[in-house]
Amino acid sequence: MSYVDVKQLTKRFGSNTVFEDINFTIEKGEFITLLGPSGCGKSTLLRSLAGLNPTEGGEIWVDGHDITHSAPQQRGIGMVFQSYALFPNMTVEGNIAFGLKMKKLSKSEITSEVARVIELVALSGKEKQYPHELSGGQRQRVALARALVVKPRILLLDEPLSALDAKIRKHLRQQIRDIQKELNLTTVFVTHDQEEAMIMSDRIFLMNQGEIVQQGAPEAIYTQPANEFVAGFMGHYNLIDAKTANTLFNLNTQSTVAIRPESIYVKEEGRHYDSHISSPKQARIKSHQLLGNVIRYQVEINQHEMTVDLLNRSSERLLSNGSQLELLFNLHEIQAVRT
Repeated sequence: MSYVDVKQLTKRFGSNTVFEDINFTIEKGEFITLLGPSGCGKSTLLRSLAGLNPTEGGEIWVDGHDITHSAPQQRGIGMVFQSYALFPNMTVEGNIAFGLKMKKLSKSEITSEVARVIELVALSGKEKQYPHELSGGQRQRVALARALVVKPRILLLDEPLSALDAKIRKHLRQQIRDIQKELNLTTVFVTHDQEEAMIMSDRIFLMNQGEIVQQGAPEAIYTQPANEFVAGFMGHYNLIDAKTANTLFNLNTQSTVAIRPESIYVKEEGRHYDSHISSPKQARIKSHQLLGNVIRYQVEINQHEMTVDLLNRSSERLLSNGSQLELLFNLHEIQAVRT
């Protein structure tokens, strides 16, 4: 049996079914990300695992024990919220120690455990400060330390980085992943950010409208989307209807196909291309965006609009709107997708 085993889990709010008959397993020490658009049910699913949202059906098993109807404090699960949820009248030490005091540990044990996690989350020197004296990233690390200090079997993280600026967010997500690996802590992380999910996860559960529509390693989900929703949500895939795809690529398909923007090239004179590269297709640039090391072009080809990503090697690489160019497609990268 897997470390976490969720069977046919169902959650409703009145007549609104958030999810129904959800099934998945998680191995010990895995970092799982629940990824999906707002309103797809990922945070509700996380809160159901924590016992904060009672469910209407199904079972939750952890380490061979049924915890479906266990109280939150009896599940051995730690949770970190987007809003930090710190006690404003307590210091960093006081906030972190709170759960240990509830467990009635001795003073010496509390002091030792608090010191251990303060060092783990790199908050040494901040012990006597109050939440209003800390930055957003520091407050989130206090919330993380408070969850870790009670040594949970599972750590749940509900969009803990979404309120932080980009630089702090990148640093903290790496810190969370490093701590999780060091402790071999089974972790479920909620986000709507595809890049975050790709970087942090062992596996991604991609949700839409209360269903897990695809699960797997980040690379597999990115390169092998199961359907149009996954292709549209991950990586700015170009979705091309069957008729256009058959004309453009000499295919014989009845399905919509998807191709990533980085799998489309601009033809370079004098360069030899292998047989898996298509013949040149005439296209016109409609608009472009400079995204740092990538230039994203919106092009029109056979009255069909597509996105093309090219490396920004120099200013000479920037092609102006209205320019004509020849595009080549990597035929190995064209995926048929379900609707």
